[in-house]
Amino acid sequence: MNVSKLDLARQTLNLNITPIHVAIMMDGNGRWANKNSLSRKEGHIAGSKAFLEVVKRLIEYDIKYISIFAFSTENWNRPGEEVKDLMDLSKDFIQNNLELIDKYNIQLNHLGHLDKLPQDLQEQIIDAIEITKNNTGATINIAFDYGGKQDIVDSIKNIIAKKIPIDEINESTVSQHLSTAGMPDPDLIIRPGGEQRISNFLIWQSAYAEYYYTETLWPDFTADEIDQALIDFANRERRFGKTK
Repeated sequence: MNVSKLDLARQTLNLNITPIHVAIMMDGNGRWANKNSLSRKEGHIAGSKAFLEVVKRLIEYDIKYISIFAFSTENWNRPGEEVKDLMDLSKDFIQNNLELIDKYNIQLNHLGHLDKLPQDLQEQIIDAIEITKNNTGATINIAFDYGGKQDIVDSIKNIIAKKIPIDEINESTVSQHLSTAGMPDPDLIIRPGGEQRISNFLIWQSAYAEYYYTETLWPDFTADEIDQALIDFANRERRFGKTK
């Protein structure tokens, strides 16, 4: 009997330590485009196709929470034409894939601010969240106009607005007011593209996350790469400040 790559990967993994929450920084679309003599827009289109393959694989592994870094607060500093392309591609992606996402029983969630996004994109995101809110499969967080520092600032503002006594504020209080409130912190953060930095992504939540870096540019990132990342994670020793 033929054994699939997924089955082989499952046999290799210690399923007792498969991550509950995987976060991914989609990095390398522009460099992939340059490498292939294509426009940056075509690089982002290729990246959106990789997104679907990767999410499907993570769901096959029964990963309960998936966070995708799609557009940072710093990305507004990119050329206006590229920002517009990213907004338009995001609208097209939601329109073309929402039915499939709902079919897979996925619950969509947004991390970050909506108010700076084009009005029609804001409405699409809100509608997608509403349509999928009762789904019971994986939760996918799309971090769009998201920054980790801003997330912490927003948490502090919410705590102040609620007039919570200062002696009752602790780490748990801050966590409960972040955009990821009610979710487990990421166990594994994957960054393709060769860079090795945090880039203001889930900086509070990633205190004890394991990082997996790869030279593979995001549009070339496949289900096989997910297998390798999870195998690598399974072989890590997570101590959380303790000794063996």
